Amino acid sequence: MKQRGRPSAQALDILSSTAKVLDRVERQKPPHDLTDEEVEVWAAVVSTEPSEWFNASTVPLLAQYCRHVVQAKRVAELIERATGDIDPETKCATLTVGDYDRLLRMQERESRAIATLAVKMRIAQQSTTNHRGNKKTIAGHRPWEG
Repeated sequence: MKQRGRPSAQALDILSSTAKVLDRVERQKPPHDLTDEEVEVWAAVVSTEPSEWFNASTVPLLAQYCRHVVQAKRVAELIERATGDIDPETKCATLTVGDYDRLLRMQERESRAIATLAVKMRIAQQSTTNHRGNKKTIAGHRPWEG
């Protein structure tokens, strides 16, 4: 039968000595088919969330997210390089409007894929804040609840 009132110091001492040892949860390791750049993105994303946030079912989504982030960086570099190329004779950019439009559409496609995957994995800001802009509390396992 449970005793009424606040627990005594002796009861608290017994509880602390019989407390369970906390389990260490390993962070998800990146798949072997990711490049070094993609592994860097993986590590950055995984380290910002609680260790149990990503499980085996989200590994393919996170891998694709990392691939899209790296591709978006490459497209941005292409755009930067192409807009900086100036023809010395005409003093105009060597990039045609059609090529520039194609690069911008590529960039938009990558950005859309990144945003969609981030929302699906709940790593986007939109997924972690409420309608007032306050950070949502994540209901997780608390060690003292057993």
